Amino acid sequence: MPIVGVSRVALFKRLEVEYTDRQFEDICFEFGIEIDDIAHEDKDGNPMPEGDVLYKFDIPANRYDLLCLEGIARALRLFLGKDSKLPNYRIVKPSSPVQLLVKPAVAAVRPVVVAAILRDITFTPESYASFIELQEKLHQNICRRRTLASVGTHDLDTVSGPFTYTALPKKGGFTFVPLRQTESVDGEGMMALLESDLALKPYLPIIRDFENYPVILDSKKTVCSVPPIINGQHSKITLNTKNVFIEVTATDRTKACIVLDTITTMFGEYTKNPFEVEAVEVVSADKSVVVTPDFTPRSVDATLAYLNSAVGVEIDPSKVVGYLQRMSVPATLNSDKTVITTILPPTRSDIIHACDVMEDVAIGYGFNKILAAAKVPPTNTSAVQLPINKLGDQLRGEIAQAGYTEVLTLSLCSTDENYKDLRQKEDGKAVVLGNPKSREYQVARTSLIPGLLKTARHNKHLPLPWKLFEISDVIYQDATTDVGARNERELIALYSNTKAGFEFVHGLLDRLMLLLEIPSTPGGGAGYSLAETSNPTYFDKRCAEITVNGTVIGQFGVVHPEVLVNFELDYPVSLLQVNVEVLLSLIDA
Repeated sequence: MPIVGVSRVALFKRLEVEYTDRQFEDICFEFGIEIDDIAHEDKDGNPMPEGDVLYKFDIPANRYDLLCLEGIARALRLFLGKDSKLPNYRIVKPSSPVQLLVKPAVAAVRPVVVAAILRDITFTPESYASFIELQEKLHQNICRRRTLASVGTHDLDTVSGPFTYTALPKKGGFTFVPLRQTESVDGEGMMALLESDLALKPYLPIIRDFENYPVILDSKKTVCSVPPIINGQHSKITLNTKNVFIEVTATDRTKACIVLDTITTMFGEYTKNPFEVEAVEVVSADKSVVVTPDFTPRSVDATLAYLNSAVGVEIDPSKVVGYLQRMSVPATLNSDKTVITTILPPTRSDIIHACDVMEDVAIGYGFNKILAAAKVPPTNTSAVQLPINKLGDQLRGEIAQAGYTEVLTLSLCSTDENYKDLRQKEDGKAVVLGNPKSREYQVARTSLIPGLLKTARHNKHLPLPWKLFEISDVIYQDATTDVGARNERELIALYSNTKAGFEFVHGLLDRLMLLLEIPSTPGGGAGYSLAETSNPTYFDKRCAEITVNGTVIGQFGVVHPEVLVNFELDYPVSLLQVNVEVLLSLIDA
């Protein structure tokens, strides 16, 4: 979740109240955010002014309205009762609105664009820094590091509309001076110039491979920005900027609109007419016109019966509207007091379902009050451990008492480790990762052997004998399940010394069968028996199949030397494998 740093002095000044750090931590917890840290240095590492500290808030990932001082203070004032209603967010559309013309060329690169204007805005050093930081927080959060959306802000007095959003050849198709630079470059030159910029370098691959780069041009063909990389120096905003042109380009229209709504509502308070935003006409390639931003309220309904059931208390219908108002959510109650209708402002894009309404009602009511007011459920239930987990825990205890050390290995491995290194043929049963980040993690394991042998390889400095075990899941493809795969719980034990130790894993098996009260029946029948089998992972004639009541539950044997070489092991190894789920089904039967 995003961390937002806010000056305590600046925040308390907006709240018009002083709290101790402990008191304020409790208030934030009730509101649904947490103070992750109280720092004495700002985000750049400079000491905070005397008497001030930096509150670092841990903000829920879907609360984009809380990613800056302005949003946090506005929400807390409502929560604390300092304000009784939300600001009046308004859209104004001049008789000749600024237009943003979208050309067909951007469809293959970054097809969506929305825009707005903040007129007669007054920046202070603090609000200007907050304005820039909010953009970066949005880029890292909802914009997914600019891959889904990115923001460009421009001094409108240095450029003129109508603006054009198009895509031009990266080589010679356009030239501009990037922000904080002095050299005029084309698209390829921009890439080369910014390759050494640690802040912008991670974003270059987003459009690097396209032949045409998206650009925002003004009426004089001045390049305002090359989204999602960088703005132009020509239209750079400063503390003296009075009119700000905001454009958001994206691959996702919903996210673009949320980002634009967030920026304009948060910083509309600094305009001459507070919270007044000038609309822009976005003219698509097919000549259709969309006016952005759009502050038309949405509504989400929730029945009072649902709220009572989910929260666990009987909520007074006359107070539920007030609880939502505390959470910046205007609402109305229908005439028969059974349904709550929320009128959602542009700041609350996170509310999309009745359960979101319920969450805000619960916070507004007070989480700390719920337990005292909640009714005892009319039915009682008793929790019990899943049988497979219970058996696994019992086996763990007994194997550990036998001197074996439990390990927990990764469920992903390479294809070679899962098959070739074990001298097995690929059977198509493994779940394959669609876009693995490295060769180490290509498939979900179908055997616990690779993990245990790799553990032994990385601990060769330890004295012999090695006695290891693991009880974990393996994964198989399974078209009969809704996710196309299934897990199976397996047990594996390893013994390694200067001699193979076949008899040690055999003895461990006998011990487990004794504890499970499964008798040894060498001649067959009810119980467990062993039979010689062949498995490429093991030595010929040094591998046995374990059968319980006529069903095979596992194998044990001495590992083949080629497998030891593949895993860089120098001493003989014996393994015991048991399918715990099959074993459980036989015990229950």
